[in-house]
Parts: sequence; structure tokens; C-alpha cells
Amino acid sequence: MHSNNDWRQRLYVMVFQSDTLAGRRFDGILLLIILASLVIVMLDSIDQVHQNYANVLAYIEWGFTLIFAVEYCLRLYCSPKPLRYAFSFYGLVDLLAIVPGILALYYSDAQYLLIIRIIRMLRIFRVLKLSPYLKQANYLMAALRGSKQKIVVFLVSVCTLVTVFGTLMYVIEGPEHGFTSIPKGIYWAIVTLTTVGFGDIVPKTPLGQVISSLVMITGYSIIAVPTGIFTAELASAMRGEQLQTDCPVCKKDSHEPNAAFCSRCGSHLFKKVE
Repeated sequence: MHSNNDWRQRLYVMVFQSDTLAGRRFDGILLLIILASLVIVMLDSIDQVHQNYANVLAYIEWGFTLIFAVEYCLRLYCSPKPLRYAFSFYGLVDLLAIVPGILALYYSDAQYLLIIRIIRMLRIFRVLKLSPYLKQANYLMAALRGSKQKIVVFLVSVCTLVTVFGTLMYVIEGPEHGFTSIPKGIYWAIVTLTTVGFGDIVPKTPLGQVISSLVMITGYSIIAVPTGIFTAELASAMRGEQLQTDCPVCKKDSHEPNAAFCSRCGSHLFKKVE
């Protein structure tokens, strides 16, 4: 019994603990297998490849399904709380990665369920929990949280603009020029404001073309706004992480970003260097 518990503990460390050597190796191998399975899915979607190598690709896919099924069972076996893992986000993703392949063995129509195999891409995020990547992910999350309200205000403003411009074009151009409804006009405004320009709907009247020019100029003016907001927050998050440090003597934890000495005791502050 004691030996069995030791085996489960070692297996748990390898499968779930990403900060150990065995865990890093396991996650590295898992990442390669996930990427290989995604390559097979992409190749199978090419009609010529599917016609010539359908059986080979099917056998390879079943092999991947077997590997992922064994991995899923191992995670259930060594997890301290199997039900909690099974109903967690990653547990459900792991299950969805193997169910379509198993169903396809018994039901020919279930072959279409293999499209769900692309969900395996989500499993890569588990590998990104490795410590070298986790800190960078924290920077991104901090930047997203800091810029959330600004980006929401920006998106609301953009939605208002495209609604106004779309309605104007519907009134000015009318159905005879392709603007058959206000939603159609809003679609045109979004395509034009984002500088995509599909060209499936084009204003024909002089006034419509003037408004179209204003929309294009406005698009160039605002297209970089969310990127600038996020970049500023990301730089702030990284700078704050690198510069904020506790005083080594009095442990004061709040200082000016460029402070070299503690404002309480005057001791030299050692900056965090990544």
C-alpha cells in the first residue's frame, strides 16, 4: 500500500507539477504530441491528401486518441480529487480531445465530430503554465485588467460611430446602391472604419462618397488606440514589477518608481532585475 501511494505521488508530480524536471519533460512531450495531432487535422482537411492517405491519417489519429485517453486516465488516477479535475476546464478539454475519436470508431457519421479535435489546441495553455512563461502571462493579464475600462469605453464609442455612419449611408444612398437596411449600412461602416474595404458595397452619390472619406480618415485616426492603451498598460506592469521592491532594512514597500534610496530610513534600494 505504501509503495502504491509513493507511485501515485511520483506520478502526480510528473503529470501535474510543471515546476519539476519530470513535469517539464512530460509537458514538453505532451506539447509535441498535441502539435503533431493538430498537423494531422490540418492535413486531413486538404482534399487531395485525404483522398490519398485517408486510412493512414485515420490510424495516426486513433493512435493520438489512445495516447490522450491514457493520459486522461492517468490524470484521474493520480489526482487527489478526480471529480474536481474531471469537471475542471482542463479536464473537460482533455475529455473533448478524445471523445470524438472514440465515437468515430463506432459511428461513421461521427467523423464530422473530429473537427472538435482542434480543441486540443487549448491544451497548450496548460503547458504555458511552466514557470518561464507564467510570469510573462501575468504581465499580459495585468495589462488587460488595467486597460479593460479604457478599451470598453473605446469600443462603445466605435459602436456609436459605426451606427451613426451606417444610418447616414442608408438614408443617403438607399437600397438602389446596395444599402438595403441600417444593419447593412453598419456593416459597410465597420468594414470601412477598420480599413478592410471589401468593396462589396460602394457609395455612388457625391455626399455618400464624402461621408465615406470621413469614415476612412476616422478609421486611420482611431485604429491604433486600443493597441496604444494595451501597450502603455503592459509597459507600466513590467516597469512596476521590475522597480517596486521592499526596503532591505525597514521593509517599506511603497517607493517612487525611480527612487534609489528608501524614503523612510535612507537605505539603498536594490532593484529587481529580470
